[in-house]
Amino acid sequence: MSHNTFGHLFRVTTWGESHGPALGCVIDGCPPGIAFTPADIQRELDRRRPGKSRFVTQRREPDQVKVLSGFVPSDDGETLTTTGTPISLMIENVDQRSKDYGEIARQFRPGHADYGYFVKYGLRDHRGGGRSSARETAARVAAGAIARKVVPGLVVRGALVAMGEKRIEPANWDWDFVDHRDNPFFTPDPASVAVFSDYLDAVRKAGSSVGAVVEIVAEGVPAGLGAPVYAKLDQDIASAMMSINAVKGVEIGNGFAAAGLTGEENADEMRMGNDGRPRFLSNNAGGVLGGISTGEPVVARFAVKPTSSILTPRRSVDLEGRDVDVVTKGRHDPCVGIRAVPIGEAMLACVIADHYLRHRGQIGG
Repeated sequence: MSHNTFGHLFRVTTWGESHGPALGCVIDGCPPGIAFTPADIQRELDRRRPGKSRFVTQRREPDQVKVLSGFVPSDDGETLTTTGTPISLMIENVDQRSKDYGEIARQFRPGHADYGYFVKYGLRDHRGGGRSSARETAARVAAGAIARKVVPGLVVRGALVAMGEKRIEPANWDWDFVDHRDNPFFTPDPASVAVFSDYLDAVRKAGSSVGAVVEIVAEGVPAGLGAPVYAKLDQDIASAMMSINAVKGVEIGNGFAAAGLTGEENADEMRMGNDGRPRFLSNNAGGVLGGISTGEPVVARFAVKPTSSILTPRRSVDLEGRDVDVVTKGRHDPCVGIRAVPIGEAMLACVIADHYLRHRGQIGG
């Protein structure tokens, strides 16, 4: 199976399966001299980790990361410094329950990758989906923790802004609340927690699922990243977000809403700032114009479809060509978009780190 690597200079190759002994990634192209700790990576993995509330899959994985290569230790015994060689990260699987998938070993789950995977490769790993499982994204989150340190001053944050038919109130946006211990949804709106809780409890108890919309914002992105034709910054961001499991749509800045605006409304006007640099009076473009970063915050939004693994019987076929009704047992997220927030952050961080290194190579820095 090819295409397990993304990025050009900052390259990430992920490996492992949902129900295998372990999964992980190899980061190649990370510059030398970058200080980090395993706790930096673990912090991001803990945000994505399953089993943290009743609103996500109850698979109990500690997601403890092991840093295997690409560093030299410091005297403090905690800080590691990159050497410029490949960084290998491993996360062991400890709570696989492959027997939950025995009944669907020969059935194609509607809405899943099962059929396409089988047609392409002539086989599939029915135990949680193998490589097509969202479990693979744990390795991306680990890589994203390193990527955040490549660009000086970069801050990448994400939030869930809609769940099914329920939406946050933008006027209530509070970044500090996103990772609050009483917030299981990564929502930036404190008032939405009770609404989302009641809504998702009803969906979960019915054995169903709902989709979500996630917004990711990167601040501290230098102007000039990207290229105007086939290496647009927003092009690579869209590709990275679409590579996340269950994502079916991506927009940058105003995105599809821009189609309903006039040129006067949509244009990001400029005035000269006191520091001698132009400042933008709005950011409808989401920090990218002509495929190149403007220095404004980069804003990306993506839509996540409802989890396809549900208890409601769905019509399908099996390997023998017979009509079947499929019920997916096991432990699944009633809204997979919740845990997609740290994944989206990681992918945006990786893309920006990659473009930063490309630009640095161009200017000889």
